[in-house]
Amino acid sequence: MGKIITVHSFRGGTGKSNITANLAMYAAMKGRNVGVIDTDIQSPGLHVLFGLAGKRFKFTLNDYLRKKCTIEKATIDHTKAMKLRTGGLHVIPASLNADDISTIIREGYEVSDLRRGFKRIIQAKQLDYLFIDTHPGLDQETLLSMATTDLLFVIMRLDQQDFLGTAITLALAKKLEVPSTYIVCNKTPGIYDFDKVKKDIEQEYGFAVAAVVPLFTRLIELGSRQILVQVSPSHLFSQSINQLFKKCEATLNNQLKK
Repeated sequence: MGKIITVHSFRGGTGKSNITANLAMYAAMKGRNVGVIDTDIQSPGLHVLFGLAGKRFKFTLNDYLRKKCTIEKATIDHTKAMKLRTGGLHVIPASLNADDISTIIREGYEVSDLRRGFKRIIQAKQLDYLFIDTHPGLDQETLLSMATTDLLFVIMRLDQQDFLGTAITLALAKKLEVPSTYIVCNKTPGIYDFDKVKKDIEQEYGFAVAAVVPLFTRLIELGSRQILVQVSPSHLFSQSINQLFKKCEATLNNQLKK
């Protein structure tokens, strides 16, 4: 049975979607069969990072949640398009159509369908990992993702509002008994001592920091048009993603041994 990895942040602008896309792509490049799903239904865009901007989708996650299609039909096999020699990449986009977004917000949906969709797509595509990009803050989708995940990455920046929001998120993760939770301090300016940042955050929250990721202008230059680990595998950001991937594999393997 494939494992679920959720990437979340309390506030927007932390680089959460970029981390999710790069981590999923890196896992696929390492030969894993992965799925990546955008549950940020109110402000979607994860698929843009995979070169799917402007594409017309027959079905999206919104259609599945409105019972118009199966989760499989809302899934795009993006393996060949991303020129992967090994592994697999399956993208489940949320709709960018204003009517689709407003309908979901207005009418809602059965949150349990989302849970069933996670399990179904893992089985149908025989996924090793399903990466979930959540909506910032705490809503039904986020709570469900946290309650069903095997590993949670909480993304934060060195910002006072992030400090407070991260504390709330970690408290909920503990209450929901998430099997493994790690903090990722992203977009960290080079003026800081990264070892001290890691130590201070771990002392403050009582959770391990998986990585302190520097602020990179290269990501700004890409403007969500490409995935950095694929175009620049030796970049320092790609090394940070490698660090997170190793943390995923080691943690999930340890879970299996228990």
